[in-house]
Amino acid sequence: MRNPGSRRSRWMPLARSGKSGTRAWLAAVAFALPLAANAQGFLPYAVVGDAIPQSLTGHPGDAARGRALVLERSSTCILCHSGPFPETRFQGDLAPSLAGAGNRWSQGQLRLRLVDAPRLNAATIMPSYYRIDGLVRLGPVWRDKPILSAEQIEDIVAYLAGLRE
Repeated sequence: MRNPGSRRSRWMPLARSGKSGTRAWLAAVAFALPLAANAQGFLPYAVVGDAIPQSLTGHPGDAARGRALVLERSSTCILCHSGPFPETRFQGDLAPSLAGAGNRWSQGQLRLRLVDAPRLNAATIMPSYYRIDGLVRLGPVWRDKPILSAEQIEDIVAYLAGLRE
């Protein structure tokens, strides 16, 4: 019997539905995000092996802004990832911890994971935050617009590269 003061979560059926239900929910969240840039602001990039070695903006990002972006629920990082964020409750556990990310991946590897994670793992639930080509099942409002701007990508890369545990 439940406590009289407790309430059953309306999200519980989704949590019980396993990975496919979670993936569907995360995909819905990712595509419902406000978009940060328009097609005119999109900057081209080159993938070399498993990385995008060159900054999207031509200069390093700001790690403090990157940390703020990682912790914002609108960027969805913290929905799936956990990390060294003691002040943040309800961190995700669907993806690797971000603690020590700077030890595991180079800046270029981090950049590619943010720009187009499915390029590295087709089965990932992580969205492509900066890729705009070849995406399907997008509403007209989201076409030709990355989820994050080039500056935001670089800010997050700067922050994650500094996480050395």
